Amino acid sequence: MRLEPIENPTMARKVLPVVLALVTTIVIASLLASVAGANPFSVLGLILKGAFGSKFAILETLNRATPLIFTGLAAAVAFRAKFWNIGAEAQLYAGALVTVVLGTGLLPWPSFALLPLLAIAAILAGAVLLLVPALLKTRFGVDEVVTTLLFNFIFLLFISMLLEGPLKDPMGMGWPKSARVIAEARLPRIFEGLRVHWGFALAIISAVAIWVIQTRSTLGFEMRAVGLNKDAAAFAGIPVNLVLVKTALLSGGLAALGGFSEVAGLKGSLTLDLSPGFGYTGIIVAMLALLNPIGVIVAALFVAGVFVGADSMSRAADVPTYLADIMLATALLLVVLAIMLTRFRVVRD
Repeated sequence: MRLEPIENPTMARKVLPVVLALVTTIVIASLLASVAGANPFSVLGLILKGAFGSKFAILETLNRATPLIFTGLAAAVAFRAKFWNIGAEAQLYAGALVTVVLGTGLLPWPSFALLPLLAIAAILAGAVLLLVPALLKTRFGVDEVVTTLLFNFIFLLFISMLLEGPLKDPMGMGWPKSARVIAEARLPRIFEGLRVHWGFALAIISAVAIWVIQTRSTLGFEMRAVGLNKDAAAFAGIPVNLVLVKTALLSGGLAALGGFSEVAGLKGSLTLDLSPGFGYTGIIVAMLALLNPIGVIVAALFVAGVFVGADSMSRAADVPTYLADIMLATALLLVVLAIMLTRFRVVRD
């Protein structure tokens, strides 16, 4: 048996394997629910109800999806150019750190000036953090998978040190957390009295902007060219290393916006558990979306719905929430296989 490339796959060939992968994921999750002693149809219904069955559930899903859109975009942008950014978690915390440092009273400006400044500062922080692995890759050939992954642990330890030291809230009753950002540094709610904030709108705008960049700009063309064939791109005169650095700056800035959104829009302060793995889950989101920026929105809502729905389902059906992790891991593996089947066919020799 061997794999034979498909030169011009049809739309059905592109879509059908992905749909089958998601259906298979649901079937596997149902079987696991049965093993856990629950009715699989009841479990799936509870997940849907917990994620989208009420106004509160929908708002919680949108809030959970917001940072996932940012980290999913960060991964999608980087992976499109074959720059494997596994460090979105650190970049998210970098954006959160800058937001807290500048937003807790250091700059007592009105919201219309302070919020854009905090967003820009967060973008710069995430971009600079990813610039180091990018330069190590382009100058010395260091594998960015290793450097970006290690940066996650290094930066989280750095955050822990700050929260136990200079950033520790003296009014926090001993808990390792920062002081809360001032009112002028908080993102307003989209609808008065509801939890969903303008960070979600910023995430949607960012996804559209990235789609425009990838499909309508020279940089987007260069990123795709470098991702498809780096040597051919260099032969055509594209500055490969410069494109990788630009890609890294854009990817790091997007992930850092997730940290800005979580602090300024939802949490109000920095804690070590600000992110329950948004940076890593963003990779799943990007892969489920097939690296499409608009698809990232849909994939983030799906993943957020699974997590929020699983929490509700666990309380109602006494099934472990780990079922959600298994569903997402299975979905990722099957979608990767589906992507391969959209480009290759299996041929028997």
